[in-house]
Amino acid sequence: MQISVKTFDNGDAGMSELPEAIFGQAPRLDIMARVVRWQLAARRSGNHRTKGMGEVSGTTRKPYKQKGTGNARQGSLRAPQFRTGGVVHGPVVRDHGSDLPKKIRRLGLISALSQKQAEGKLVVLDNVTCVAKTKEFHRRALSFGWRSALIVDHEVDVSTQLACRNLHEFDILPAAGANVYDILNHDVLVLTRNGVAALERRLIGEVSP
Repeated sequence: MQISVKTFDNGDAGMSELPEAIFGQAPRLDIMARVVRWQLAARRSGNHRTKGMGEVSGTTRKPYKQKGTGNARQGSLRAPQFRTGGVVHGPVVRDHGSDLPKKIRRLGLISALSQKQAEGKLVVLDNVTCVAKTKEFHRRALSFGWRSALIVDHEVDVSTQLACRNLHEFDILPAAGANVYDILNHDVLVLTRNGVAALERRLIGEVSP
């Protein structure tokens, strides 16, 4: 699969070959949704918590005798029916993450890459390592008509990362960190030549023999 390569000045830089096994597959929306849910669940801190009967402050003394008062029987003012009582079955600190098979994660990433290619929202650049200012980065991005873009390179250049850090609609990731959520969360996917090669090594190398 051939695709034209651009420079970051929106000039021509020849052609590049995209592997069909990564960029030419039929997107699986169900797999991508499954991977995104897995990613977002893993990002949750899980530190929500309430106190139970044994943790709230207050006396453990029986509030009044069992019989003869005309009131319902009560054993503790820490019970949940009282205003100062504990919470029953409340949230506890826990990990919301779950396991997802490696093959599913790989298929989800391939589906996201293939979908961007099918939509015409995949751009291949020669490199992006020549930008060190936010204003210059923004100017070059607007010359392509990008409003939201994720750039994937073999390795993240520090100066380029600093240049786009304050542009909230733009992000840059190394190929090892490319993921389904960030790809789908940006309108345009921008890959460098080295980024394409790194993704090819990562994804094709993950296939079991």
